[in-house]
Amino acid sequence: MGTAMNETLVTLVGNVISEVSRRRVTEGEGPVYFRMASNERRFDRESGNWVDGDRFFVTVTCWRRLADGVQLSLEKGDPVIVKGRLYTSSFEAEGKPRSVTSLEAYAVGPDLSRCSARPNRPRREALEDVAAEDVALAGIPEQRSATGQSEGSCSPEAEGLTDPQAATAERELKVVTTAAN
Repeated sequence: MGTAMNETLVTLVGNVISEVSRRRVTEGEGPVYFRMASNERRFDRESGNWVDGDRFFVTVTCWRRLADGVQLSLEKGDPVIVKGRLYTSSFEAEGKPRSVTSLEAYAVGPDLSRCSARPNRPRREALEDVAAEDVALAGIPEQRSATGQSEGSCSPEAEGLTDPQAATAERELKVVTTAAN
């Protein structure tokens, strides 16, 4: 996919204001959609209070792995930060020209200034199973080190690590190298 010129890339901070829904396409999983509102807040010096300003509403579209994560993680009312490409689609309804503003999301996450979140990463074993399956499908023999471990894998339990160390080790990819003889 090439790079487009003059894309309108934006980062919006707001709230999910609709249910997160997935639309099916003819060839498998489709995109996930949700509506979000971004509300301007400004400090009124005269009253000494924060007041609402303008509001911006947009439909957010998420594709592929991002769609899966958004569908599992977000729900109506959640505070979010969305980065993506802003665009307008024009159409005609009841004989009148209409337009709708949309955002194709490249990244979506919780707004941690207004909520807390705990990342849920895929288990290493699941990733290794997928990688082993890909290797087998490609007809590439599995590489093993002198210790018998597959290259690119690391078992925290085998390394004798404590729970905090094991959690850190699970996040890191350690490549087991063999000494050249």
